[in-house]
Amino acid sequence: MENTEYLKPNDIKELLLIMTENKDRATVIAGGTNLVPEMRDGVKTPQVLVDVGDLQELVGIQLEKDSITIGAATTIAEIAKSSVIHEHFPILSKAAGELGNPLTRNRATIGGNLANASPCADTAPPLLALEAEIHITNAEGQVRTVPADKFFMDYKWTHLDKGDVLIRIVIPKPPVAAKGSHTKLGLRKAAAICVASVALMLEKDGDAVKRARIAFGSVAPKPIRAYRLEHYIEGKSVDKKLLSDCEPLLQEEISPIGDIRGSESYRRFATAAIFNRNLLQAWA
Repeated sequence: MENTEYLKPNDIKELLLIMTENKDRATVIAGGTNLVPEMRDGVKTPQVLVDVGDLQELVGIQLEKDSITIGAATTIAEIAKSSVIHEHFPILSKAAGELGNPLTRNRATIGGNLANASPCADTAPPLLALEAEIHITNAEGQVRTVPADKFFMDYKWTHLDKGDVLIRIVIPKPPVAAKGSHTKLGLRKAAAICVASVALMLEKDGDAVKRARIAFGSVAPKPIRAYRLEHYIEGKSVDKKLLSDCEPLLQEEISPIGDIRGSESYRRFATAAIFNRNLLQAWA
C-alpha cells in the first residue's frame, strides 16, 4: 500500500479526467470494505486508488415514474432504511439489511457490492430478480447500460473494462400484481457470509404463474438467473407437485462448491429448501 497513489475527484468531470490519465492503473474505491482488507493482505496492490465515495452525482435514491435510480456510491445502510426501496423493492431492502454488520453497511456501497463480483454478493440476487440495469461510464464519458443478468461474466469478472466506472443502478417498478420473496442462509444470524441465497419475483394470472424471475447466490461461480426454472414455472400453479418437479431443474441450474461454510451437498439441499419456501411465500 505504500506505493499506492490516492486520488479523490470533486465531481464527475474530474473523475473522467483521472480515469483517462490512469486507465490502465486506476482502481475505483468507494466504501472499501472489500478492497482495503484485500490490500492489507497483499491480495491486491492497486497503483492508483480513485475514491468516488463522496461524489454527489453517484449518491442517492431517486424515484422516477416507472423506475427507481440508485447511485452506485449509495451505502447499503441507506438502501436498507429507505422507505422508497422498502415500498417498491422489499426483497432488496431485506437483502441490504442482512449484509454484514452495521459498521459494514454504513461503509459498503451497492456499486462496490456488485463490482466486487463475489458469488455471495448480497444485493445481486434481488437485483437479478428485479431485472435491474447497470449503468457504466467509460473514461470518455460514454455511458452504456448492461442488464444485471449480463453484468456478471464469471467468477470475479464483470462487464467493467479498464477505465470504466459503475455509476448507477436503475430498477423498473414491478407490476402491482408481482410479489417477491428473499432468503439469505448463513451460519449465524448476523454478519455472516452467505452460504446460499434465493430471490424471486412472481406475477400471477388467476391460478397460474404469469411471469417468474428467479436468482441464486453462492451456488455458482457468479450470481445467477435460473432461466430454465423460470420458464418451467410459468403457466403453472404452485403446488407440491410443482415443487417436486422443479427439484431436478434446480439442481441442473446451480453448481455449488464445498468450502468451510458448507459442503456441495449441503448447499444443494439448502438451496432447494429455501427455494421451495420462497416460491410458496411469493405465491401466497
